[in-house]
Amino acid sequence: MLAPVSIREAFAVFEDPRNLARITPPWLNFRIVSPEPRMFAGAEFDYTLRWNGLPMKWRTLITEYEPPFHFVDEMLRGPYVYWKHRHTFHPSEEGTVVTDEVEYMLPLGKLGRLAHRLMVAGQLKEIFRYRQLSLNEILCGGKAHWTEPAIVPSHRIPPAETASQGTRRRGAS
Repeated sequence: MLAPVSIREAFAVFEDPRNLARITPPWLNFRIVSPEPRMFAGAEFDYTLRWNGLPMKWRTLITEYEPPFHFVDEMLRGPYVYWKHRHTFHPSEEGTVVTDEVEYMLPLGKLGRLAHRLMVAGQLKEIFRYRQLSLNEILCGGKAHWTEPAIVPSHRIPPAETASQGTRRRGAS
């Protein structure tokens, strides 16, 4: 997304974990349950959501945090075997380029890959499409240029890159 706002303005929206509920589709019934969430390296956030009617808990860890240029959240507990979400912010002459990059792996091997093709990929595209449209409104009243999200699963977990390795791959609970 290219938003006609400063990099600090764009980052500030993402930096407040409470905004995640504002940019998540209502059908997920997303709730942050961490008291007084604040963003910093090492911060953990707990969420609840409903996916296809099933209640789920999700916990993320902020593994990288360099305001106003990027931060990374990784799933510690949730529905995936692996989930790493990098948020980057680059200044440009027209504003700020905001990029989401997600690496993930579903459980259950071949069955998980089939679920991805039949259902999960489409749902993730809808979630990120809703997110971009919501961010477009929040950041600049609908004046941003945005792109269709690309959802690509990983078929293997990348080598450990953070100190969270021991806990981030616990899978769903």
